[in-house]
Amino acid sequence: MSPRPRPLSPHLQVYRWQIQMVTSILHRATGVVLAAGALLIAAGLLALMLGPEAWACFSGHAGAWYGKVFLFGWSWCFAYHLCNGIRHVVQDFAIGYSIPAFIRSSWLSVVGSLVLTALIWACAMNGGAA
Repeated sequence: MSPRPRPLSPHLQVYRWQIQMVTSILHRATGVVLAAGALLIAAGLLALMLGPEAWACFSGHAGAWYGKVFLFGWSWCFAYHLCNGIRHVVQDFAIGYSIPAFIRSSWLSVVGSLVLTALIWACAMNGGAA
């Protein structure tokens, strides 16, 4: 008796991309980036503890173009993870489970994270003045 081939479950190639899929994937991906950024924050604190030379090296890399790109991306990841986490907490209270509300809150977390990131960097570029 030959084994019957098992059916394959649908995957990303079958489903049409929706904002709900994107927000779920982004939430996981931003969590990974935040963990990597936390390691860099720990490295910065270690450099600060080791003295002026180590701190100058770290701040030199953080101030370079690639450091600023990483910091901008990390701050967006933080803002998105925060906005999407708030959305999940609201849904934990059984609010916003209808499909239109779910789609609206998904877009709100994406747009809100972009606005929050722009505000953070506008404040940072303004010398930290609010």
